[in-house]
Amino acid sequence: MEFNWDSLDTWTVVIGGLSAVAAALPGCFLVLRRMSMMGDAISHAILPGIAMGFLLTHTRITVVMFIGAACAGLLTAAFTQCISKYGKVDRGAAMGIVFTTLFAIGLILIRQSAQHVELDPGCVLYGSLEYSVIDMLQIGAIELPRAAVSIGSVMCINILVIAFLYKELAISTFDPALATTLGISSVLMHYILMVVVAVTTVAAFEALGSIIVIAMLVVPPATALLLTKRLSNMLMLSAVIGMLSAFLGHLGAVAVPPAFGFQATVSSGMMAVAAGVLFFCAWFFSPSQGLLVRLRKNGGRLPPVAGEGS
Repeated sequence: MEFNWDSLDTWTVVIGGLSAVAAALPGCFLVLRRMSMMGDAISHAILPGIAMGFLLTHTRITVVMFIGAACAGLLTAAFTQCISKYGKVDRGAAMGIVFTTLFAIGLILIRQSAQHVELDPGCVLYGSLEYSVIDMLQIGAIELPRAAVSIGSVMCINILVIAFLYKELAISTFDPALATTLGISSVLMHYILMVVVAVTTVAAFEALGSIIVIAMLVVPPATALLLTKRLSNMLMLSAVIGMLSAFLGHLGAVAVPPAFGFQATVSSGMMAVAAGVLFFCAWFFSPSQGLLVRLRKNGGRLPPVAGEGS
């Protein structure tokens, strides 16, 4: 089988890579805070905010849409906190209650406004990475895919936010009590992170879909955490792993199925598969925490599970 790589393939990888990096950077803090499922919750619960932005503006790329998504993300975090704290409900259950309710409301709004707004629920869920490369935007003499401009801008904003608030985010992540002592508001850092996650999700949802964004929020950071314990290294490694997932995912989508007699599959889904493969490689072969290293240290026996006797 012969495969010819062209500019559309390059832009597909670029858009996927920008989306993966934009999601992986805030995802590192979600993983370290043991809040990975909050990314899942927000990525689903922002749908009402997106739908309201569409209803108000009748266009797909607007400031109103981002504001709606950010507000929905903040409401998700606030409702989860209130239900968990005042309703004495487990935090995981509170997330499930909030995001399923808001997600359902968002789907209803999209269905009801389908005749007025160009929005496909399938695109929201699974993305359309291959088609995002043909929606071009003219910037001076340069023509770029609209998705690359929007998600690239959000990625740059995420980098600036993390760079500017690096110390505050790091301290409030590892030691909230120390952060309070130093005058750093852990609550404010929490909600800034939630806004970043919400805006990133809405910027990437058209290319990757909300479901694949969840994978990019969690899997590259979790893989990086297996390879390093330094936050700065983790951020850089998660970005590299995200870009590598985009490249391997697209290559796998267009090359692997035809090799077995099937049609090419969607690149966004294969991105998540590639990220999963990279995670399992790190889990097995990590020089410090890999399964093979731990087996060698324990004489070929699996290490005991935390909480069990030796």
